[in-house]
Amino acid sequence: MIYTIGHSTRTAPELIALLRQAGVDLLVDVRSVPRSRTNPQFNTDTLPQPLAEAGIGYRHIRALGGLRHKPKDAPPSPNTLWRSDPFRNYADYAMTEPFRDGLVELRGLANDHVCAIMCAEAVWWRCHRRIVADYLLAEGVDVRHIMAPGKIEPARLTPGALPQPDGTILYAGEPVGSLL
Repeated sequence: MIYTIGHSTRTAPELIALLRQAGVDLLVDVRSVPRSRTNPQFNTDTLPQPLAEAGIGYRHIRALGGLRHKPKDAPPSPNTLWRSDPFRNYADYAMTEPFRDGLVELRGLANDHVCAIMCAEAVWWRCHRRIVADYLLAEGVDVRHIMAPGKIEPARLTPGALPQPDGTILYAGEPVGSLL
Protein backbone atom coordinates (compact mmCIF):
# COMPACT_ATOMS: atom_id res chain seq x y z
CA MET A 1 0.00 0.00 0.00
CA ILE A 2 1.12 3.53 -0.76
CA TYR A 3 -0.49 6.65 0.69
CA THR A 4 -0.61 10.17 -0.71
CA ILE A 5 -0.71 13.39 1.29
CA GLY A 6 -0.49 17.12 0.65
CA HIS A 7 1.27 19.26 3.23
CA SER A 8 -0.76 22.39 2.42
CA THR A 9 -0.55 24.90 5.29
CA ARG A 10 -0.35 22.30 8.03
CA THR A 11 2.32 22.44 10.68
CA ALA A 12 5.03 19.78 10.65
CA PRO A 13 3.57 18.17 13.81
CA GLU A 14 0.12 18.00 12.14
CA LEU A 15 1.59 16.31 9.07
CA ILE A 16 3.58 13.89 11.22
CA ALA A 17 0.47 13.01 13.26
CA LEU A 18 -1.41 12.15 10.05
CA LEU A 19 1.48 10.01 8.81
CA ARG A 20 1.78 8.18 12.13
CA GLN A 21 -1.98 7.58 12.23
CA ALA A 22 -1.65 5.78 8.89
CA GLY A 23 1.43 3.83 10.00
CA VAL A 24 3.72 5.55 7.47
CA ASP A 25 7.44 5.07 8.10
CA LEU A 26 8.82 6.72 4.94
CA LEU A 27 7.71 10.03 3.44
CA VAL A 28 8.55 10.29 -0.26
CA ASP A 29 8.64 13.89 -1.45
CA VAL A 30 7.38 14.13 -5.04
CA ARG A 31 7.76 17.89 -5.47
CA SER A 32 10.01 18.99 -8.32
CA VAL A 33 11.36 21.68 -6.04
CA PRO A 34 11.25 20.38 -2.45
CA ARG A 35 10.97 23.83 -0.91
CA SER A 36 8.22 26.25 0.05
CA ARG A 37 8.57 29.97 0.70
CA THR A 38 5.23 30.09 2.50
CA ASN A 39 5.66 26.81 4.43
CA PRO A 40 9.40 26.47 5.09
CA GLN A 41 8.75 23.72 7.65
CA PHE A 42 8.39 21.45 4.60
CA ASN A 43 11.70 22.36 2.97
CA THR A 44 14.05 19.49 2.24
CA ASP A 45 16.61 20.95 4.65
CA THR A 46 14.16 21.26 7.58
CA LEU A 47 11.55 18.49 7.26
CA PRO A 48 13.76 15.38 7.65
CA GLN A 49 14.72 16.23 11.26
CA PRO A 50 11.21 16.26 12.82
CA LEU A 51 10.30 13.25 10.69
CA ALA A 52 13.33 11.33 11.99
CA GLU A 53 12.43 12.25 15.56
CA ALA A 54 9.03 10.64 14.92
CA GLY A 55 10.61 7.52 13.40
CA ILE A 56 9.72 8.44 9.82
CA GLY A 57 12.30 8.50 7.04
CA TYR A 58 12.46 11.03 4.21
CA ARG A 59 13.29 10.53 0.54
CA HIS A 60 12.99 12.90 -2.41
CA ILE A 61 12.23 11.40 -5.83
CA ARG A 62 12.64 14.25 -8.28
CA ALA A 63 11.66 12.04 -11.23
CA LEU A 64 8.08 12.00 -9.89
CA GLY A 65 7.94 15.76 -9.36
CA GLY A 66 5.24 17.90 -10.90
CA LEU A 67 5.60 21.24 -12.70
CA ARG A 68 6.38 19.69 -16.08
CA HIS A 69 6.42 22.00 -19.07
CA LYS A 70 5.75 21.03 -22.65
CA PRO A 71 8.74 21.58 -24.94
CA LYS A 72 8.00 23.98 -27.80
CA ASP A 73 8.83 21.33 -30.40
CA ALA A 74 6.73 18.59 -28.76
CA PRO A 75 3.99 16.93 -30.79
CA PRO A 76 0.37 17.48 -29.73
CA SER A 77 -0.51 15.73 -26.50
CA PRO A 78 -2.42 12.46 -26.72
CA ASN A 79 -3.78 13.15 -23.21
CA THR A 80 -6.73 15.25 -24.33
CA LEU A 81 -8.94 14.26 -21.41
CA TRP A 82 -7.21 16.85 -19.22
CA ARG A 83 -8.50 20.43 -19.55
CA SER A 84 -5.56 21.82 -17.60
CA ASP A 85 -2.21 22.25 -19.38
CA PRO A 86 -0.20 21.37 -16.25
CA PHE A 87 -2.10 18.08 -15.85
CA ARG A 88 -1.83 17.32 -19.57
CA ASN A 89 1.89 18.09 -19.48
CA TYR A 90 2.39 15.82 -16.46
CA ALA A 91 0.37 13.03 -18.11
CA ASP A 92 2.66 13.37 -21.14
CA TYR A 93 5.73 13.30 -18.89
CA ALA A 94 4.38 10.20 -17.12
CA MET A 95 4.72 8.33 -20.41
CA THR A 96 8.52 8.80 -20.34
CA GLU A 97 11.37 6.65 -19.06
CA PRO A 98 12.45 9.06 -16.27
CA PHE A 99 8.95 8.91 -14.77
CA ARG A 100 8.91 5.12 -15.00
CA ASP A 101 12.32 4.99 -13.30
CA GLY A 102 10.93 7.13 -10.46
CA LEU A 103 7.92 4.84 -10.18
CA VAL A 104 10.19 1.78 -10.00
CA GLU A 105 12.17 3.48 -7.23
CA LEU A 106 8.96 4.25 -5.32
CA ARG A 107 7.64 0.70 -5.65
CA GLY A 108 11.00 -0.63 -4.46
CA LEU A 109 10.83 1.57 -1.37
CA ALA A 110 7.25 0.42 -0.76
CA ASN A 111 8.48 -3.19 -0.62
CA ASP A 112 10.33 -2.36 2.61
CA HIS A 113 8.35 0.57 4.00
CA VAL A 114 4.88 1.97 4.44
CA CYS A 115 5.28 4.97 2.14
CA ALA A 116 3.35 8.16 1.59
CA ILE A 117 4.07 10.38 -1.39
CA MET A 118 3.84 14.07 -0.53
CA CYS A 119 3.33 17.24 -2.50
CA ALA A 120 2.12 20.70 -1.48
CA GLU A 121 -1.50 20.58 -2.73
CA ALA A 122 -3.94 19.62 0.04
CA VAL A 123 -6.33 17.62 -2.13
CA TRP A 124 -5.22 14.79 -4.40
CA TRP A 125 -7.61 15.60 -7.24
CA ARG A 126 -5.87 18.96 -7.84
CA CYS A 127 -2.35 17.53 -7.68
CA HIS A 128 -0.08 15.42 -9.87
CA ARG A 129 -0.32 12.79 -7.10
CA ARG A 130 -3.55 11.88 -8.88
CA ILE A 131 -1.64 10.74 -11.98
CA VAL A 132 1.05 8.98 -9.92
CA ALA A 133 -1.77 7.17 -8.09
CA ASP A 134 -3.34 6.14 -11.42
CA TYR A 135 -0.08 4.52 -12.50
CA LEU A 136 0.24 2.68 -9.19
CA LEU A 137 -3.39 1.54 -9.33
CA ALA A 138 -2.91 0.27 -12.90
CA GLU A 139 -0.06 -1.88 -11.54
CA GLY A 140 -2.32 -3.31 -8.84
CA VAL A 141 -0.96 -1.24 -5.94
CA ASP A 142 -3.42 -0.28 -3.19
CA VAL A 143 -3.30 3.54 -2.95
CA ARG A 144 -5.01 5.65 -0.30
CA HIS A 145 -5.25 9.41 0.14
CA ILE A 146 -4.67 10.84 3.63
CA MET A 147 -7.09 13.76 3.85
CA ALA A 148 -7.47 14.71 7.52
CA PRO A 149 -7.34 13.12 10.97
CA GLY A 150 -9.36 9.91 10.75
CA LYS A 151 -10.13 10.45 7.05
CA ILE A 152 -8.34 8.26 4.52
CA GLU A 153 -9.91 7.69 1.10
CA PRO A 154 -9.19 4.77 -1.22
CA ALA A 155 -7.82 5.91 -4.57
CA ARG A 156 -9.77 5.13 -7.72
CA LEU A 157 -8.52 5.21 -11.29
CA THR A 158 -9.39 8.54 -12.91
CA PRO A 159 -12.47 8.09 -15.13
CA GLY A 160 -11.24 7.97 -18.71
CA ALA A 161 -7.74 6.75 -17.79
CA LEU A 162 -6.81 3.96 -20.18
CA PRO A 163 -3.92 1.72 -19.04
CA GLN A 164 -1.87 0.67 -22.08
CA PRO A 165 -0.02 -2.63 -22.71
CA ASP A 166 3.34 -0.83 -22.38
CA GLY A 167 2.52 0.28 -18.81
CA THR A 168 1.66 3.87 -19.67
CA ILE A 169 -1.75 5.45 -19.18
CA LEU A 170 -3.55 7.35 -21.91
CA TYR A 171 -6.05 10.02 -20.90
CA ALA A 172 -7.80 10.31 -24.25
CA GLY A 173 -11.12 11.78 -25.24
CA GLU A 174 -13.00 14.97 -24.67
CA PRO A 175 -12.68 16.57 -21.23
CA VAL A 176 -15.63 15.58 -19.08
CA GLY A 177 -16.90 17.37 -15.99
CA SER A 178 -14.23 18.96 -13.87
CA LEU A 179 -11.06 17.23 -15.04
CA LEU A 180 -9.23 20.41 -14.26
